[in-house]
Order: sequence, then C-alpha cells, then structure tokens
Amino acid sequence: MSKLAEQIKGAAKKLLTEKKVDLVVGFTEGSLPLRGTPFFARTPEEADQLTWNLDCENNLANYLRKKPGKVAVVAKGCDVRSIVALIKENQLNRDNLYIIGVPCRGMIDRRKVAELLSGQEVLAIEENGDTLVIKGNNSSVTAKVADLLHNSCRDCSYGNPVIYDELIGELLPEKEAADFNEIKAFEAKTTAERRAFMNSEFSKCIRCYACRNACPMCYCEECFVDCNQPEWIGKSAYNVEDNILFQVVRVFHLAGRCVDCGACERACPMGINLRLLTRKTVKDVKELFNAEAGVNLEDKPVLATFTNDDPEAFLLKE
Repeated sequence: MSKLAEQIKGAAKKLLTEKKVDLVVGFTEGSLPLRGTPFFARTPEEADQLTWNLDCENNLANYLRKKPGKVAVVAKGCDVRSIVALIKENQLNRDNLYIIGVPCRGMIDRRKVAELLSGQEVLAIEENGDTLVIKGNNSSVTAKVADLLHNSCRDCSYGNPVIYDELIGELLPEKEAADFNEIKAFEAKTTAERRAFMNSEFSKCIRCYACRNACPMCYCEECFVDCNQPEWIGKSAYNVEDNILFQVVRVFHLAGRCVDCGACERACPMGINLRLLTRKTVKDVKELFNAEAGVNLEDKPVLATFTNDDPEAFLLKE
C-alpha cells in the first residue's frame, strides 16, 4: 500500500504543479487507526499528506458536486461507478474531472475488527501482505484481510475503475459477480416475516440521515423528509412506520442508480442492514433490465429508457 500511496502523491503533485487541476480529492491518515479521512489538496505541498491504505472506505464521489474549477479525484471502483452515474445525470462535468483510478481489493470493516478484539481499542494495524496484525489494549491478533472486508467489498465485482485518466497500480483479475443469496433468502420469507424484520431493523433508526448524507446519489436540494408543506413524514425517530417509509422511499429513489458501494450502511451508527434494501433493487434492476448502474458512460440510466419489449408484468394482474 505504501508504494501506491507514493504513486498517488506523485501524480497529485504533478497535476497541481503543472496547474492541470485546482484541487485533488483523496485520503489522508486519520487521527485513529482504521480512520482514513477524505482530504482536499490544493498545493503540491498539501499533496504530501495524501495516502492510500485499507481504510480509504469513503465514496469520494460524494465530494465532487459543485466543486469549481478542474478537480482530480483518487477513486476506487465503486467511486468511479458513482462518478459515471453522476455524469449521466448531469451532476458532474466530465471535462472538468481528472480521475486517478486505483484498483481496489476491498476496505477493512472497523466493526469486524472491533468484534475480533472483543471491543478492545485498536491501537495499531500492521499490514503483512494478505494478513493484518491488529494490536489492542491487552492483546495482538493476526487475521486475514479477506475475512475483515466490508460485505459490500466482498460482493463487489468492479474492483477496477471502469474509466480513468490515470491508473495507479495494476488492474486486478476480473471477478465473478457475487450471488444474491441473502436477498433471495429475504424474498423467500412470508409477508409477515418480512414485516417483522423491517419493524425490528428500523426500530433502531435514530433518523440521523447519515445514510442519506453519505450516499453520492442522494443530492436532492430538499429531501422529502425535510418538507413541511406538505409534511410527507413525521419528524420523530420513535415512529417505526415513519422510519420504514423514509428508508423505502430513499431506496426506491436509488433504484437503477445505486452502485452498491455500501456507504449508507458504513455511515449508519446503529448498524442497520441497509444494503439488504438497496441490494434488493440492484438485483431487480439486473434481472428485469439486465443493467447495472455506473458501468459505462454510453448507456442511458435504466429508468430513463423505454423499449417496446420492456417487461410490463408489474403493471398487469392476471
């Protein structure tokens, strides 16, 4: 990872020195282990603070809208897919964007690390190839990187950026698309069982809207939950029905647009299984329209197209 970090610094310095961009959006070390932080470098000297490691989990596409001038971004596969989706929705100007693509094998889930250490504070992380040495208050644990990845990373089949202006590192071997076994298991439940799951899961919601704020595709100037006239939804987080309504409308709004980056679930302080809903729409869009969000710039957004042979079974009742 240190080699990649040095290459990223070099690329950023060159772009800023030659004034090809006004800003480089990337990552810097956080104040705690496994806490990589988005960073905005505007000078070659600031570019020295850029880094790349197993905790660069944020989807940086979320920081690109409305940035003036020419912007460079250090982007992994899911970030680039979000960028592609935003370009197609006219939220980003491709001509004003320089993509420094970085192939990504996945990012570490801090919650899995905490569970491994039985809640001890993580003091340091040492990366040794495919394994990590994690040091806590009173112990040290060695674990495989693959066992600690975010679930969204384990399911990801687009570790390579689909478009880029400059590539850092080597492209990864193509990976088979992950199955949707968790979604199929949910679909197999009865209506009552699904309802019980939703009630249980979203009773945890504190309506902090971290999921919405972390998602690059949630860019409405005014979200429906913030409207007062008309008031579509109650403001209290104690009403489970309203919590479910918020999440269901949010997920429907992302249908055909979600790249399954997992930013919503990572941001949730309550550990709600938000990807179960978003991944359900990813599965449905793939099965109904043979489409995936953000894979290329040529295809129109799936829900903005129509053909005479579109499946319309959902409109009809036999």
